[in-house]
Amino acid sequence: MEIIKKPVLSEKMTKLTDKQNRVAFVVDKAANKHQIKEAVEKLYGVTVKEVNTMIYQGDAKSRYTKRGVLSGRTASFKKAIVTLAEGDNIDFFSNI
Repeated sequence: MEIIKKPVLSEKMTKLTDKQNRVAFVVDKAANKHQIKEAVEKLYGVTVKEVNTMIYQGDAKSRYTKRGVLSGRTASFKKAIVTLAEGDNIDFFSNI
């Protein structure tokens, strides 16, 4: 099971990383906080202080087409905000 799917790279998360040393990841919905902590520590070689998780429900979407109104939902996902220990950081742009 792949626990960490991708990092969340947004302007809001960049500010949170700079101020509070936190990073966010989209994770597997079945993963718990202990598994997320171990995966981040193993993958990036940092010390994790705290993990907060939240589950986002998919948004309802609809669009108008020649065949009528099509409605559906976007996929739901789980997001984890990981607080790193003092002095640790993760640089996602080091390979560019």
